[in-house]
Amino acid sequence: MNKTILPGSTIGVFGSGQLGRMFAIEARKLGYRVHTFSPDTDTPTGQVADVETSADYQDLDAVRQFAKSVDVITFEFENIPSSTVEAAAEFVTVHPGDEVLHTTQNRLREKTFLSDRGFPIAKFKHIKLIDDLYRGVDEIGTPAVLKTAGFGYDGKGQRKIDAIGEVDAAFAGLNGREAVLEQFVTFEKEVSVVCARDGLSNFVHYSVIENEHQNHILDVSFAPANVDDKVSRNAIEIARAIADRFDYVGTMCVEYFLAANGELLVNEIAPRPHNSGHLTFGPCVTSQFEQQLRAVCGLPLGSTEFYQPAAMANLLGDLWENGEPNWAEAIAQPDLKLHLYGKTEPRSGRKMGHLTATASSAEEAAQLVRRCRKSLQQ
Repeated sequence: MNKTILPGSTIGVFGSGQLGRMFAIEARKLGYRVHTFSPDTDTPTGQVADVETSADYQDLDAVRQFAKSVDVITFEFENIPSSTVEAAAEFVTVHPGDEVLHTTQNRLREKTFLSDRGFPIAKFKHIKLIDDLYRGVDEIGTPAVLKTAGFGYDGKGQRKIDAIGEVDAAFAGLNGREAVLEQFVTFEKEVSVVCARDGLSNFVHYSVIENEHQNHILDVSFAPANVDDKVSRNAIEIARAIADRFDYVGTMCVEYFLAANGELLVNEIAPRPHNSGHLTFGPCVTSQFEQQLRAVCGLPLGSTEFYQPAAMANLLGDLWENGEPNWAEAIAQPDLKLHLYGKTEPRSGRKMGHLTATASSAEEAAQLVRRCRKSLQQ
């Protein structure tokens, strides 16, 4: 499939958070109209889109009306019911496809997909019964991580098991949900590859991005990552192979654990633009969001060149603890950009915005975003 959808057309977006907002900004810059669909109103995406439909994803009549009003549909949030995608696909092409979403919105299906195709991942076991968990802990050992199979993010639905005595409590915490028990990986760092693939199998990537987390939430990302060429090539090759296996169309991110011996293990696949790719929004010739637009519209993929090494720092709701942050202090820095998502209610751990910076090295850019974020509270 390589149908070209030209500027002036309307792009439908399932989901309405900050990823959709930045996608809509890029789409409108290129002359497209944007129609967002989610259960919420006055959303980060809806504030920028031409049209905002507020309806439940299970309201299939509303989904069909939405699909009839757009020329193609994409996602900024992958936890969409398959019935919703099927209803929309009756009228218009949806990227990425239903198989991709079905696989990636469930940890067990995603890990099985990767394992069956020989991609490197941590050992895991499917958990349905408490006996499964006891056997899994015995086979995998401790520490191990118990994760609900249904899609989770930012550490939600996860519990570390350090000893066999913790099994009963960990299983009770599942409340009857299916789960995956995963080997606890001692890693040197976490890295990701944000990439894009079009309907003609063309593939582009932003090389390897290095990520630092706090409380399971991405804190700072910078590029290029401090990894050797062999690791970089391997990470990119794995990401491309996964995209090809899916016959993927759009922007995608593959997250990895990197062990001290240079071994890469795939942690998660995000079938959409990704938080670690926010440092492409400004510092790159073509951002991950414009790349998503180009791919789903059948346009040529753009250059992924960085103007300079870049970094990104998330701004969480905790910054508002002592009142409105000092925005003037941050934007006084000439190499720094402020991105706020239009969310009115700051909450602890909630992503409210981010900072990006460029510098002569990735380390300098990372230091700049950290320093400026700290200055927001002064």
